[in-house]
Amino acid sequence: MTDTAYVDSFYARTRADDRRWPALSGVVRADTCIVGGGLAGLNLALELAERGRSVVLLEARRVGWGASGRNGGFVGAGYSLGTRRLLERVGPDDARRLYGFTVEAVRTIHRRIAEHGIACGPVVPGILKAGLAEEGTGLERDVAFMADTFGVDTLEYWPAERVRSALATDRYSDAVLLKSSVHLHSLNYARGIAAAASRAGAVIHEESAVIGHALDRPEKEVRTAGGAVLAREVVFACGGYVGLLHRRLSMASVPVATYVMLTEPLGDRLASVIGVPHGVSDTRFCNDYYRPLADTRILWGGRVSTFHPPAQRIAAALRRDMLAVYPQLADVRVEVAWGGTMGYPRHKMPLIGRLSQGVWYCMGFGGHGMSATTAGAAVVAAAIADGDDRFRLFQPFGLDFAAGPFARPVAQTIYWGHKLRDAWRARSRPRRAIAA
Repeated sequence: MTDTAYVDSFYARTRADDRRWPALSGVVRADTCIVGGGLAGLNLALELAERGRSVVLLEARRVGWGASGRNGGFVGAGYSLGTRRLLERVGPDDARRLYGFTVEAVRTIHRRIAEHGIACGPVVPGILKAGLAEEGTGLERDVAFMADTFGVDTLEYWPAERVRSALATDRYSDAVLLKSSVHLHSLNYARGIAAAASRAGAVIHEESAVIGHALDRPEKEVRTAGGAVLAREVVFACGGYVGLLHRRLSMASVPVATYVMLTEPLGDRLASVIGVPHGVSDTRFCNDYYRPLADTRILWGGRVSTFHPPAQRIAAALRRDMLAVYPQLADVRVEVAWGGTMGYPRHKMPLIGRLSQGVWYCMGFGGHGMSATTAGAAVVAAAIADGDDRFRLFQPFGLDFAAGPFARPVAQTIYWGHKLRDAWRARSRPRRAIAA
């Protein structure tokens, strides 16, 4: 049996509780069987249970064990596919509807935290999207575009002077503050959604890896080592850990790793380096993302890889990235570092839809999943329980062949190409340290 312990991380070390749900034993029946206990599966279980449906969720390890409980903790509207590309792909009406799902999802996240008393705080408002100094200013155009095209009025433009007064680095030019976005404790949030779904009547089984299924009959069967679930509806919500469980779904995204680290506490020094409470991300494809924590540590994430190096190498690589932005932190230690795997579709949109009668999928959120998982779960739950057809808005993206785990060498080469491009763009940018 695969090790089911949470990976060592800031989130695992500071989780609010250690409740466990029992492994599946014997044969049980339900209206819906959900495979995967990340945020997509957990939110779907809650949505269906609140509608009075009987639900059994099977998680191979622990709820929130994967990307849902290891990420940067950033919550904001949108998908991995940018809004301009979304507009080009589906046109203005459907683009606005798809984007609107995630806007509503952010509201749902706030509501669920309050309703269910989820201890995932502090929930800190605001994420800064910062442009690179070598590219000059120009993000003000993005604010106008989002207002004119998507009706978004929660973006605030920051000129270079304001950015420099808030962040003690010469790495950035201007920035946009995403005022409706927040950052929070992602594992505590995922575990809180699991607890809420359980209270609503959903049955959750941890340490219950699916080893087989029969999906071509009215009552489907999903098997684990300890038993089986018989259900009219089955939903795969496996993300980057689908493995070879379902051939078509497995081949529709690439399992890609990304990394996060946590520094030691900086004390009063933190405010002289990062002078705002907001999370920060830059505009590169291979971007840095980071946020100050209440205890004056910095949680820093970045990089994409198909490899899974040991924690020491992750820490060293991310520390170099941090010092490239804030060289004045050269004496700051890293306390813990970790990686996680996400499912990354070729088209950068979630995989949401129906394979056949009673067989659904809701996965592949590609590094932008805190709100998109909530949105996807709402759409699929409405389709299953209410006959709602909004899930069809995701059909233009489909299950494009991405070769799944067999695509890792190609994906790694593409990533290295993006890194070289980023380095080339920055080659002539002067570097100066700013005293902490």
